[in-house]
Amino acid sequence: MENDVEIKTTTSVKICGIMNLDTVRALAELPIDQVGFIFAPSKRQVTPKQAGEMIALLKNVYAEHDLTTPQTVGVFVNPTQELISETMAKAKLDIIQLHSPEPVEFCQWIKETFDVKIYKVISVSESSQIQQQLRLLQSYVGVVDAILLDTYDPIVGGGTGKTFAWHCIKEYLAWTKQRGLQLIVAGGLDEENVSQLIADYHPDGVDISSGVETDGSKDPLKIKRFVERVKGL
Repeated sequence: MENDVEIKTTTSVKICGIMNLDTVRALAELPIDQVGFIFAPSKRQVTPKQAGEMIALLKNVYAEHDLTTPQTVGVFVNPTQELISETMAKAKLDIIQLHSPEPVEFCQWIKETFDVKIYKVISVSESSQIQQQLRLLQSYVGVVDAILLDTYDPIVGGGTGKTFAWHCIKEYLAWTKQRGLQLIVAGGLDEENVSQLIADYHPDGVDISSGVETDGSKDPLKIKRFVERVKGL
């Protein structure tokens, strides 16, 4: 029970890759902290217009239950200023999540122009040089708000549904804590392994997509079970 209490008070939940209004309705009443919409080429990609419609419904269904609306996250890979601007005009996002080596200046432009938080993704592989990655991240301190660890894939970069070697989390977590940043873990999570992750490493948040899907579509029951496992409900 100790883990349940600790999990409930410390770990945020992000459900990523939301694609349709039915999934949004299924989220109602669940204590989800963030929902993610993918604007990069992907089987889960949505248009800014579609995301805007889903965000409007999300606000309505949570308001109906007198609950705080989850923050909305836009996932991008190598976006242009034009794409970011077009997306923000049609889908008011709270957070921009960047999966590629965007310059610090680009991140600063997003933050100042749209008053959003920035999540910087680090792809972790067996050959990852942690200290080298942390040195590169140092220039983003004061600009980004969170570091998100995901499993590296040479083709798609992340979003593989595979885990990485969790032992490296401690080093990243110590680094982010010292700098006032959040650390979020993604990559191959599901209702079976997330409790162990949280008990062992205490990340600030967890991020899931394929782990709450059945046959490529979001499964409301899997989402519910995952959220309950994280929150200790």
